[in-house]
Amino acid sequence: MEKIIKIIKKEPMLTVSVAAAIAALLITPPSAKLLSDIDWRTLGTLFMMLTVLEGFKKENIFRPVLRFSGKIRSMAALTLFLVFAVFFTSMFVTNDVSLIIFVPLTIILFKAGDKEKYILPVITMENIAAVRGSLLTPFGSPQNLFIYGKSGVSATRFITYMMPIWIISGVLLVCFILFLYRKNVREKSGINDLEFTSDYQANRKKQRIAYICVFAAVIWTILSRTILWPYVMLAVAAAVFIIDRRILLKTDYVLLATFLCFFVFSSSIASNARISEFLSSAVADREYLWGILLSQLISNVPASIVIYPFAVNKGALLYGLDTAGLCTVIGSLASVINYRIYVREYPQNGMRFIIVFTLISLAFFAFVVIPGYFISLTPM
Repeated sequence: MEKIIKIIKKEPMLTVSVAAAIAALLITPPSAKLLSDIDWRTLGTLFMMLTVLEGFKKENIFRPVLRFSGKIRSMAALTLFLVFAVFFTSMFVTNDVSLIIFVPLTIILFKAGDKEKYILPVITMENIAAVRGSLLTPFGSPQNLFIYGKSGVSATRFITYMMPIWIISGVLLVCFILFLYRKNVREKSGINDLEFTSDYQANRKKQRIAYICVFAAVIWTILSRTILWPYVMLAVAAAVFIIDRRILLKTDYVLLATFLCFFVFSSSIASNARISEFLSSAVADREYLWGILLSQLISNVPASIVIYPFAVNKGALLYGLDTAGLCTVIGSLASVINYRIYVREYPQNGMRFIIVFTLISLAFFAFVVIPGYFISLTPM
């Protein structure tokens, strides 16, 4: 029982997804159709992304960027650099990975410069940057990956559709940072040639190049929507096994299992005539609102799987899901990861994180929710 309680506390989203899948299977008994309804392509693509990005972290591919950040002397400049490093890298390595890279670094730098009072507002803005930066590309977040793969729109159309709110978000982030340092925009960071230390090994250049090549293959698979994706997945797994087999053990299988359970849930309720009819009428033309609200209960990644089959305007759903992370911590899996990183360093400040995060995120939400709604009225 203690082990079960630990799992529930550590992986609440997995617990919710398993419970939802079991409940759905009780409502609609499983059939052979269930296996065909599961989006195996998304699961396979997500497996490739998560595995290769574990390799990125292991080989410290972003080390030059991290080292450069330790040389910035102004607090405003340092914050701009860190926040927009998250904003831009999240477009390519997903929002959660960008936070895993830069949030711990932010804590190290600000503690070294005796600027701990800025840690919470800055990592909150990094969270916003991760959520809003990643929305631009098809592979910036799991929900983007899922909807892009299902929608059939081109990568060019996807990016141009998301571009307006992406630009608005970038401008707002600059304004929020300048407001944070409004009393002294030239305040010094207090960092004196801090060298970012890590397990970086200079003799592993071949491994880093190999991971970058494998990552390029994964991106090609996503953008081309090739029917050969199962073979690419096997090739990626084989390549990672050759480079460093231990990476395959570090892949986030919990997230994959969570996705699988919500696919089972979505497929099962869609197969129930009454539930399907209700959701079809309830979600249609309200995708933006449903994406935001349901995400506050089960997070935006599972919400995308549940709502998608009933959505008419896929673009509105995507906008709602990518805006949901600005409301509460539970709204985005990236926010949950950010919370975990912070409370590991400051275990006594969990409630303080939630308060600061919610206030700043809701302020940002207030600026983007209406423009996002009107932009989303145009179908993707």
